[in-house]
Amino acid sequence: MHYSDTDLEGYLDEALPAEEMARIEHAVRSDASLVGRLTELHARRDAGMHTLGGIWRRHRLTCPAREQLGGFLLGTLDRGTTSYVKFHVEVVGCRLCQANVEDLRNQQQEAADAIETRRRKYFQSSAGYLRGK
Repeated sequence: MHYSDTDLEGYLDEALPAEEMARIEHAVRSDASLVGRLTELHARRDAGMHTLGGIWRRHRLTCPAREQLGGFLLGTLDRGTTSYVKFHVEVVGCRLCQANVEDLRNQQQEAADAIETRRRKYFQSSAGYLRGK
């Protein structure tokens, strides 16, 4: 299979969906010319030769801020921003943003668990006072 420079740059930036990253990784292991192209792309970057698209991808300018991802999970974003974040995470499949969303979900769950534990402790500590009256 032929990979474009854009595909290979995405591979170097770890910005492709996991399946595509795996396909390129497999191809790199068996194709010396692909290794050569990756080496050239990497050398160009080191020499300071950057494309606008490369800069855009490396700095992840299309990625929503973590606060926006949190707002997306909480349902507090406006409709346009919600639509964009959903597209970016679910359709584009940005692995960095998917990882951030998963981390935020875990934090929400941990916070909910901590609140429940705290409520239970408060109730248990005050149960004796409620029964006595």
